[in-house]
Amino acid sequence: MQYSLSLQLNSEDDTQQFAQHLANFVQSGVIYLIGDLGAGKTTFTRYLLQHMGHQGAVKSPTYTLVEPYKINNNEIFHFDLYRLNDPYELELMGIRDYLEVPNALFLFEWPSKGGDEIPQADLVINIEKSEDDLQRFVTLSLNDENLYQVLKETLES
Repeated sequence: MQYSLSLQLNSEDDTQQFAQHLANFVQSGVIYLIGDLGAGKTTFTRYLLQHMGHQGAVKSPTYTLVEPYKINNNEIFHFDLYRLNDPYELELMGIRDYLEVPNALFLFEWPSKGGDEIPQADLVINIEKSEDDLQRFVTLSLNDENLYQVLKETLES
């Protein structure tokens, strides 16, 4: 990843605003969500999907491995690989069928557990908790210079 942005989220409202900004610019591709348990990966995803137009609940796919969404004719797949014991399990659950959907958005929590079964990320979002658990420190890593410039201008204003 060539480009990197860092930001601090001081509240859940900040997380919601960050998700809203990202939803304006990212409609497809592969996003890795990295962070410890309770860092806010699923909370961020919920706000992202809501800002993309999702009206219902957003469940953590911890036990189902994937939650599919169709929002304004966009296919979105939210994966949580935390309980995955072996990346090959993704092959058995039919991950290739999901990955063949054109112009879809793929969100992967715990991508390190997916091994070579999941595609490389277009955007990596690393969320770290502060020691007192009141703030989040987010680092975005990406290769797309245009997206980097747009996000930098948007997030720094």
